[in-house]
Amino acid sequence: MLNVLTFSSLYPNAVQQNFGGFVERQTARLAARSDVDLKVLAPVGMFLPVGPYAALTRVPGQGEHNGIPVFWPRFPLLPAVGWRFNPALAYRAGRRVLLDLIADGFCPDVIDCEFFWPDGPAAVRLGHAFGIPVSIKARGSDIRLWGQRPAARKMMVDAANAADGLLAVSESLKADMVAIGMPEEKIRVHRTGIELDRFRPVDRTAAKASLGVAGPLLLAVGNLVALKRFDLVIGAAELLPDATLFIAGEGRERRKLEALIAERGLSARVRLLGGVHHADMPALMAAADVFVHASSSEGLANVWVEALASGTPVVTANVGAAAEVVDRAEAGTLIDDARPAVFAEAIRAMLETPPSPEAVRTSALRFDWKTNTDTLHAHLSGLVSGPEAQQ
Repeated sequence: MLNVLTFSSLYPNAVQQNFGGFVERQTARLAARSDVDLKVLAPVGMFLPVGPYAALTRVPGQGEHNGIPVFWPRFPLLPAVGWRFNPALAYRAGRRVLLDLIADGFCPDVIDCEFFWPDGPAAVRLGHAFGIPVSIKARGSDIRLWGQRPAARKMMVDAANAADGLLAVSESLKADMVAIGMPEEKIRVHRTGIELDRFRPVDRTAAKASLGVAGPLLLAVGNLVALKRFDLVIGAAELLPDATLFIAGEGRERRKLEALIAERGLSARVRLLGGVHHADMPALMAAADVFVHASSSEGLANVWVEALASGTPVVTANVGAAAEVVDRAEAGTLIDDARPAVFAEAIRAMLETPPSPEAVRTSALRFDWKTNTDTLHAHLSGLVSGPEAQQ
């Protein structure tokens, strides 16, 4: 039996049901193995319990989420430069939980850390304090955004050198990790998995009709934050007068985007759907004629793969692992010039000569959950067995 402690500040809770869903889905499949006993330690960072943080006071300290035991200890978020202390504060919160788990008889064989900032440095401290090997997975913004801050970059590189193993969601992210000083020999590429049985082509005309759409449907998905550049997507939709655009996601840019839609007179054909539960996403993905992604930074976005598996071609900014996913003409178009007119032209071309959904789906077939789970299990087991077992 492999005892795994998954450590991730990105994990759903009673208030943030979709938060870190990509981590939860991977974790659920590892936990489902009969030879794994898994618990999740998901530290929750909080400023004062007011405004958007007030709701987080309703998150229990522990409980089950979709059948998996999860612990949500709190740690304080400090203003201004306080982010420098997040790894130490997350470590302190996690240490209390781990002491209790060990006292109750659960002794982790390995810590599976699922994000690099602030989780990686915190997880390595936990591992060293309790003599437990640690794996850290990089997912994109942790390296590409936080890695731009010298203090955070140093802490992450130190953690990478101290960790027993490292994972990256793509070859391009692995290269970025090496570029900032992380040890290449420790890094293993571990691609995402998706539910290929749920994300699959359907009758697109009927699917759009069920959503009240008759003409071309564009779909964009993600947190409503500046780096996702939804203003660019809206600008592209404005240049395509026959198209309807759905944007699924929630975040602090919502009011700004609502104002932009109203200002440009697009309210009749650009809709902000808010947060869409993952269970409802396959129907949206399969209904769309084109999936549009303008983010300025990514690791390997699950939404790219989910769209392709649904038979929906992707028009995306050429960032992160986009070229590894959109790897053939049928899969979509990579954009290097981030202007609405360039996106609009690529979308128009895709609408005029659409590839067959079956041809689009071919690019997604390598992203299956069995491969993802088997690879993760072998990686973590190898860290427990020692370096010799990994050779």
